[in-house]
Amino acid sequence: MTAISQQRIAQIESRFAEMQARMASGQLDGEAFVAMSKDYAELEPVAEAAANVRRLRAELKLLEEMMAEDGQDADIRAMAQEEVDGLRAQIPEAEHALALKMLPKDSADARPAMLEIRAGTGGDEAALFAGDLFRMYSRYADLNGWKVEPISASSSDVGGYKEVVASVTGQGVFAKLKFESGVHRVQRVPVTESGGRIHTSAATVAVLPEPEEVDVQIDENDLKIDVYRASGAGGQHVNTTDSAVRITHLPSGLVVTQQDEKSQHKNKAKALKVLRARLYEAERERAASEEASARKSMVGSGDRSERIRTYNFPQGRVTDHRIGLTLHKLPEIVAGDALNELIGALIAEDEAERLASVNAG
Repeated sequence: MTAISQQRIAQIESRFAEMQARMASGQLDGEAFVAMSKDYAELEPVAEAAANVRRLRAELKLLEEMMAEDGQDADIRAMAQEEVDGLRAQIPEAEHALALKMLPKDSADARPAMLEIRAGTGGDEAALFAGDLFRMYSRYADLNGWKVEPISASSSDVGGYKEVVASVTGQGVFAKLKFESGVHRVQRVPVTESGGRIHTSAATVAVLPEPEEVDVQIDENDLKIDVYRASGAGGQHVNTTDSAVRITHLPSGLVVTQQDEKSQHKNKAKALKVLRARLYEAERERAASEEASARKSMVGSGDRSERIRTYNFPQGRVTDHRIGLTLHKLPEIVAGDALNELIGALIAEDEAERLASVNAG
């Protein structure tokens, strides 16, 4: 990695000091102060990392100059050399930490996410696996202090889900979950299989950042809204009012249905929330594809047709195919407890790819 120049470090610290002075001046009105506070919070960790690099470099220079002086006591020189060796080891680590903090942020990283899981090939076993994945993410959310709010669910006759959609809110939700989009494959003996044969089934996971209403303006004239009577499995009516809602977004052709609530108003609100997330993600994908220098990252592509991970129950292992990582911790991962190890490795790989891209440029 190319070392970050002293000039660039000085620019970061100067900008941070300028922000501090303006915020302390009392001259900013409420809106300007809020905007400056946001920029300040984003720059603060970068400025702290830059100051650390500058401090370590200054200490190294001082020690090297001291050691270059004639007539130094041998014991003092030995102590100084030990400190020099320590600093020379610390500086690359500090520069790497600064480089990571200077990488462009995904504007959606801090947002909550819409989690969608759909059973794929494998029939009943795929639905059971979709249920396992939903429980895994729900447990992982609990461990991170996030809140999972189910939006809609279509249950399977044998358990699990044909489809389940939930909103996940909390700190840094999308930043961590965005690498989960894709096809998840399971290899195990189904509970419905009497012969003990291993079956392969799949479920598709989609993680979409949730926009604010101001991010996606939806024109009511672009919507076709149908209401109908909600029904359960087998078609039996679960209530006697037209509370279920189907919204078709005419310009994009996107269709969202919602019937979990007894209130038509609540179903419409939830359906619009899902529609807004899907439109926002479609716009993000369009903008990314238009960037001439867009980096095709295998880790962060979010391609939901790509097989990304295999859960092999007989061997107790989970393999993430994007980074070639296999962990023999299947029970802990499916329980959500060790999922962070996988996600952490994916984040680290993505950061390494982006750093390499910056340096290559």
